[in-house]
Amino acid sequence: MPIKTLIMGAAGRDFHNFNTFFRGNKDYEVVAFTATQIPDIEGRVYPKELAGSLYPSGIPIRAEEELLDLIKKYGVEQVVFSYSDVPHEYVMHKASMVNAAGADFRIMGTKNTQIKSNKPVVSISAVRTGSGKSQTTRRVSLILQEMGYKVAAIRHPMPYGNLIAQEVQRYASYDDLDEFDCTIEEREEYEPHIDNGVIIYAGVDYEKIIRQAEAEADIILWDGGNNETRTDPGMSSPTTPARPTCAWRIVSSSTRWIPPMQKP
Repeated sequence: MPIKTLIMGAAGRDFHNFNTFFRGNKDYEVVAFTATQIPDIEGRVYPKELAGSLYPSGIPIRAEEELLDLIKKYGVEQVVFSYSDVPHEYVMHKASMVNAAGADFRIMGTKNTQIKSNKPVVSISAVRTGSGKSQTTRRVSLILQEMGYKVAAIRHPMPYGNLIAQEVQRYASYDDLDEFDCTIEEREEYEPHIDNGVIIYAGVDYEKIIRQAEAEADIILWDGGNNETRTDPGMSSPTTPARPTCAWRIVSSSTRWIPPMQKP
């Protein structure tokens, strides 16, 4: 019998963990996602078009406040914690709640969730929001372009709209922002990259996103969410705020020097 699983998230890493490990995996049955932090996500469904053949009705997304009720209702055996911007104490409180309800509590590592790229990847991560990650990414992109490389940036998703339409998003102009009906929050992150001549990718399915970015870039920049890297980075540059905070970061053992592009 498949392990009944619930994924706690915020419309980002939760979908990624599902896509890379649970989708098509007959050893697990994901009965629900829970949502927090992002408004108006709960009450929706992770669509069947993205969930795969094992989920012909999609997967319900419920409010995190319903967590204990959902564990009881579905007989959940495993809960996977899949979001950031919270301290260690908060995570362990959630773990205690889940364990007290009889389910296992899991945080997934990189082995089953990172996607290998055939292009060099530079990852800019952060220990929390407001550390200066986006500004650092934009500076690194300019340096790489000055060295002669074509750069594509991959962003952490902001899936506020139609998840099917947002499966793979490519932004190379302001018209693309209009086409995907971007929010103000998305525009303030994407427009500086466009102004710098950098193509930005975002969306829901990062396997497809990375493959498309590889087709048109020499180097991929992961302009990522807090404390996570979805591709296996050749270089990782975490940004750190002035005050201490609990976090983890991923550094690949395959770090390599990127030489200047040879001019013709």
